[in-house]
Amino acid sequence: MVDWKIGRLEDWRIDSLSTIKSFEDLPVWQDARKFTNKIYSLTNKFPKEELYGLTLQIRRATVSIMSNIAEGFDRRSDKELSNFLSMSRGSSSEVQNDLYIALDLNYISQDEFNQFYQEAKKIAKQINGLMTYLKSGN
Repeated sequence: MVDWKIGRLEDWRIDSLSTIKSFEDLPVWQDARKFTNKIYSLTNKFPKEELYGLTLQIRRATVSIMSNIAEGFDRRSDKELSNFLSMSRGSSSEVQNDLYIALDLNYISQDEFNQFYQEAKKIAKQINGLMTYLKSGN
């Protein structure tokens, strides 16, 4: 079994970056975009007093995942893309952490926690796969 921290090329579903013309073409960015929309829907049910607390925090972390992928891609350098992907991966971990807080405060159910936690983990695996690809020299 492959350690999810290392990532595999198939985790991000691209054979070559040469076919990618913009960040919108990256499956990992597409998945992060869908995840961001789901997080916004999920946090709509958080208590209003959390609007500037946990709600804002988890939303910002989720937006950061896709934003760093986009910014890194448009830097047009493998090294800079890797740096931004690392930040994106960190934001994914931040979302996972924030999901624990939401669960502990009974803002989300165990099933919601499991679903969203696994989705954040999947995106992190895709990011790791892309980073592994970049380190391999393409």
